Amino acid sequence: MIAALEREVWPLVRRWRNANREHDGRNFRFFESDRSVIVCGGFGPDAARRATEAVIAIYRPAAIVSVGFAGALDSSLRVGDIVEPRFVVDARDGSKTDTGEGSGVLISYASVAGLEQKAKLAKSYGACAVDMEAAAVAKGAAARGLKFAALKAISDEAGFPMPPMDRFVTADGSFQSSKFTAYVAVRPWTWPTTYRLARNTRVAAEELCECLATGKMLSLPARAS
Repeated sequence: MIAALEREVWPLVRRWRNANREHDGRNFRFFESDRSVIVCGGFGPDAARRATEAVIAIYRPAAIVSVGFAGALDSSLRVGDIVEPRFVVDARDGSKTDTGEGSGVLISYASVAGLEQKAKLAKSYGACAVDMEAAAVAKGAAARGLKFAALKAISDEAGFPMPPMDRFVTADGSFQSSKFTAYVAVRPWTWPTTYRLARNTRVAAEELCECLATGKMLSLPARAS
């Protein structure tokens, strides 16, 4: 499984084994159970691609799953709702991956989508949710002929005004938490939104990990918890 950040999957992996391994000159931290492995590659398609290549090269998995948070484009979706899309679309080139299971469309966009961009993506692609990494993971799996699925938990609803998080993402996909905290600290008008986002991500992580632990996906068998 490929996630962006550890906080997305921490409720699941906190008791799993840790393994630090190198691939293509980069270090990756893997979380291992008896049947599954999770790597948190960082924000964005490039980071997701590198993590996918690493986990395939090191572990030779039977299937690849893109997991983590997504923003709602459908106004009926609420924080913590689980999306298992039938189709994953790459907004960069319009390419589409059919997962063979699930329903609806997940669009992968190269940066954090704000309100205006969410509206455009919903209209252009008929998508129900947006993330940053799933399309890149899907292409990595397809290149090796592996089964692919995606499972996302809604962390921000369609009308939620996202903070300007892109400026705190480094070239390698890392999120500069300390700089983001310093930015928010001197801008009290951002505190309510930031607090809501933190609360929402906790809920999303719990719901996502519960789904993964109990094997409620349509397309893959239950995983070890």
